[in-house]
Amino acid sequence: MSERTDPAAGPFPDRLDPLTGVRFFLALGVVLFHYQLQWTLPEGATGLLNRARLGVDIFFILSGFILTHVYLQGDQPVNYRRFIAARFARIYPAHLFILLAMLLLVLAAPVLGIGLEPGRFNPADFLATLFLVQAWLPRDGMVLWNGPAWSLSAEWFVYLAFPAYAAVALRFRHRPWMLVAAATSLFILLDAIYRHWFGSVLPRAEDNMGVLRIIPEFLLGIGLYYLGARWAPSPRVAIVGAVGATALLLLAMQIGADDRLIVAASGPFVLALALLAKAGVRTFLSHPVAIFAGEASFALYLVHIPILMVWRNAAQAIGGWPGDYRMGLLELAAMLAVTLAAAAAIYGLVERPSRQWLRRRTFGRMPDADARRTVHSDQGEPF
Repeated sequence: MSERTDPAAGPFPDRLDPLTGVRFFLALGVVLFHYQLQWTLPEGATGLLNRARLGVDIFFILSGFILTHVYLQGDQPVNYRRFIAARFARIYPAHLFILLAMLLLVLAAPVLGIGLEPGRFNPADFLATLFLVQAWLPRDGMVLWNGPAWSLSAEWFVYLAFPAYAAVALRFRHRPWMLVAAATSLFILLDAIYRHWFGSVLPRAEDNMGVLRIIPEFLLGIGLYYLGARWAPSPRVAIVGAVGATALLLLAMQIGADDRLIVAASGPFVLALALLAKAGVRTFLSHPVAIFAGEASFALYLVHIPILMVWRNAAQAIGGWPGDYRMGLLELAAMLAVTLAAAAAIYGLVERPSRQWLRRRTFGRMPDADARRTVHSDQGEPF
């Protein structure tokens, strides 16, 4: 049985292209955030980039929104086996490929005369990253095998907990404000707990209990979906809403607003982009190039830190520069070009073929409608 009714009968169009296209810009923001820690711009000159790391929170909200769009339309319970198999096929091939590449690099480092900090890349952290549990428990330091993979650990947690989310969603889908209010209250509660335990606001949680960060944000995405299902804006209203929500979010980032306020502004931003699709508005986010870039953004997100590490180590070994040298803009532009090319290659040669192979092995031959739906379940989610 299909997990979803006829897409044409759903509250949103089957394809939500703006939520796919925007993924590239969100992932690029995270990349540039990490780059600006290494470059020569003066401190304080990159307000927007300092908050671009909160694109991860937008992805968490997107996940709740998109998975509701795909799996929580009818009254039938979710086929959990199909769901978890599809989610595994979505995130694991690229993750495993890059993690194994990191393992090879770490093993090759001593042979190449590159010194690694003792204990920095240890077997326990490798196993935690392999099984995507590194963000589930308290810890003192970062899991450095591939830093961005902490968010996959958080995603994997909510995938495993999806039946609980589905039960709540289907119970309160006709009262979406209650879902939004519950998500907001849960975020406030978990933020208070995190600040008490660790002295930091919740949007700073990563390897150290980063799973707490996604729990309310995923629920917020669900509530926003059902809220948007009730609205049918005209194209003009949808455009004004999307421009306004985007401007508000970017302004909050640029002025260095509290992380929690930026997360709050992210919800209307996601909903406004989805309503563009519902109103039939096509923008640059619907262009085939933007769609491809959005689809490859997951690989971009995962591969940029390994490439940054390799690039800097190579530059230090070849140029004899100190470990804390600052990178110029031309060097950063060259590294970004290499990273974008690597992400496109990983998506085209590893991620997409592996995902399709795993789905064929798991589901066999699917009806055309289900096959299209399975493909669309990747739009906007998770990275």
